[in-house]
Amino acid sequence: MYGLWKPRVLGAWKVPATGPVIFAVNHSHNVDGPMVMGVAPRPTHFLIKKEAFIGPLNPFLTGIGQVKVDRASADRTAITRALGVLEAGGVLGIFPEGTRGTGDFASLRAGLAYFAVRSGAPVVPIAVLGSSDRPGRLIKGLPPLRSRVDVVFGDPFEAGDGSGRRTRKAMDEATERIQKQLTAHLENARRLTGR
Repeated sequence: MYGLWKPRVLGAWKVPATGPVIFAVNHSHNVDGPMVMGVAPRPTHFLIKKEAFIGPLNPFLTGIGQVKVDRASADRTAITRALGVLEAGGVLGIFPEGTRGTGDFASLRAGLAYFAVRSGAPVVPIAVLGSSDRPGRLIKGLPPLRSRVDVVFGDPFEAGDGSGRRTRKAMDEATERIQKQLTAHLENARRLTGR
């Protein structure tokens, strides 16, 4: 990442040094996940749509520990693997919006709340800014080479209410708490970076 672009990383010291952690990353460009993996202070295992595991990318993504997920159904294998990452004290990366979009955390899917409440792992909000500002001249699908991309890590927070409940209501409440935290972090990251 540092060879192709000029990442500016803010707040990486906020990431807990040990134990399970969930990275909640906004998603407006294909490069957002690789950028976070490249600059994060700990190895990260992202939930990645199964459609990305094609050709030579399949053994590569599998080999670096990424988790293939079928977004069309409740993918039990992916859920088990993701929970395994957290149980082993690792870092699980999630795009809570479920797909690329404006990257503003406006609509979250329930997966992040499920993993956070089920595992008890703290959630670290991450804003990637500048990756979708303008297309590159050489490769239209990537940000311009040597352009600045900001990666802003936020304060870890607990998604659950401390009761340990995993009911539908508890998940809905956790999703609401998460959305407020992520939206506030994104606003703060934009202020910090001037984007």
